[in-house]
Amino acid sequence: MTRIPLLLLALTGLCATGVAADTRVTIATPMATPAWAKLERQLLADNLPACREFFQKYYDDRGYLQCFVRWGANDGPDDAFENFNHWPELHALGASDEILQMYLKAWEGMIKQYNEAKTTDVPAGKGGMYYRDFSAQSDWMHHGEGMQNFNRMGMSVPNLPIYQERARRFASFYMGEDAEAQNYDPKVNIIRSMINGSRGPLLRKATALDWVGDPFDPEGFGLVHGEHTYAQFLEHYSEYGDVVGDNFLNLVATTLPTDAYLLKNEPKYKAWIVKYMDGWLERMKQNNGIIPSNVGLDGKIGGADGKWWGNAYGWGFSPVNPTNNRRENRNRIPRALVGFNNALLVTGDQKYVDAWRTMMDSVNSNARTVDGKKQYPSMYGADGWYGWQAQPWNVGALEVWYWSMKPSDLARAGQGGGWLAYLQGKDPAYPETALKRDIDSIPRRVASIRADKTAPDKRLADNQLNYNPATISALVQLMLGGIPPSVDGGLLNARLRYFDPEHKRAGVPEDVGALVSELSDTSTTVTLVNLNATAPRTVIVQGGAYAEHQIESVQVNGQTQPVNGRTFTVELKPGAGATVTLKMHRFANQPTISFPWDRT
Repeated sequence: MTRIPLLLLALTGLCATGVAADTRVTIATPMATPAWAKLERQLLADNLPACREFFQKYYDDRGYLQCFVRWGANDGPDDAFENFNHWPELHALGASDEILQMYLKAWEGMIKQYNEAKTTDVPAGKGGMYYRDFSAQSDWMHHGEGMQNFNRMGMSVPNLPIYQERARRFASFYMGEDAEAQNYDPKVNIIRSMINGSRGPLLRKATALDWVGDPFDPEGFGLVHGEHTYAQFLEHYSEYGDVVGDNFLNLVATTLPTDAYLLKNEPKYKAWIVKYMDGWLERMKQNNGIIPSNVGLDGKIGGADGKWWGNAYGWGFSPVNPTNNRRENRNRIPRALVGFNNALLVTGDQKYVDAWRTMMDSVNSNARTVDGKKQYPSMYGADGWYGWQAQPWNVGALEVWYWSMKPSDLARAGQGGGWLAYLQGKDPAYPETALKRDIDSIPRRVASIRADKTAPDKRLADNQLNYNPATISALVQLMLGGIPPSVDGGLLNARLRYFDPEHKRAGVPEDVGALVSELSDTSTTVTLVNLNATAPRTVIVQGGAYAEHQIESVQVNGQTQPVNGRTFTVELKPGAGATVTLKMHRFANQPTISFPWDRT
């Protein structure tokens, strides 16, 4: 059979679709459809009817969540919005536009629903649990959980006017620009309280009521946090009073100026992120490399009592669980990673990665030996280090490796099996195993939806979180070479993203499969295939989730062509596929959520 050339280069742009001129690659070599590609397409397809069933059961025609609406850290507004976890990423990967339509309707509905909902006893919520479309007051563990879908929906709707307006407005709440939400003190470069929001900071000790919400009778509700009575709710939060001053949880707030920066790269947003994050890096240097959890209103580490480890959710936070009367370690430092990620994204500066790595080393340097076995701390309080464990403290190890691509960081992140082993060529079965796992999870979630007989007035906002069928972990790892986003509210970490120029949307076109099989500091290997035997498909490949990575060249079967841009365009002939190696310069570009055809 005559061999068709694998790679054809054209320097002309896709004028018909409005794509700016870029490198164009044609892949014409027939490829037997890989099992992983069939599984990817099945997973993208199976998500839709399951998500539709979830939406139809738990949301009304207005997009309102059908539940007993409450304020509170256990079952409040953040949980309502979390019910759509991973739907934005799912659509951005290439799932049906119906996914986008459903979660946008629900987002708008719940914004209205929680703007209207008011507390009777909790001061901050008396004028609306949401105010100006944002949570009136909460901490950034819960803000982040509630905002994660907003933070990622820009990947699919970057030009939606209400999204752009809100992105700028929400950022203003934390940059000292909003008269009502004076959360930020520019003089000492701090966010003034761990509890903050569209009504500004809480500058007094928090009460259990502030955390728990108005009194109610929990009889007949599905309580998923262990408490059984409202009194136990209050008791749970009885030690959560210390909130005044800055806390590492507030680093998650940097996502809002990052959202705004991704729109048009307006310098003020980047400047604020850098100033705020560099302030935290300086505090870490002053504190033996370890990020403090308590910064006073004067900007000093430890505040008035000098306890750098203080504050709710801080290094020394081990409150009593009223359901078992035991102290439990509730340090929430992993959430702070979001700020380091955002700073790296907008600057490309590895000093933010270095700072977190230094902190891991600093914490582990306090290891002790007991009965001949080494133990590592995870907490710090008035009596020093505690929370001892057998393994080194490696919070953020995966992210540090992903950001740095250093072999020494990979060793710390672990190479036991799964995705990391696959990327090192040690677990070739992983793609099919992971995709089948995610496919199999969907009917189980659907069965849970159908088995749920609770009446809406006895359903709390968090009761159906585990029924949400949207499943993206394997797709993010394998298609994008990325880390599946967690609930912390951060943005997407991905080596590649794809766009469909024919339909002017994010995600791979119909019938296209993509498998990232190798990652290094300077290269990415991805296999692209068209499962359609009769029709060609065109896909735009982008460096990074936000075009932050520069693609220097593309190579197929030894033929290399320059790209020197954020994207290149691939035409896949019917039934064709190939493995492509990209040479890249990571974090070389200012990030953006604009679609490739909208960039100048």
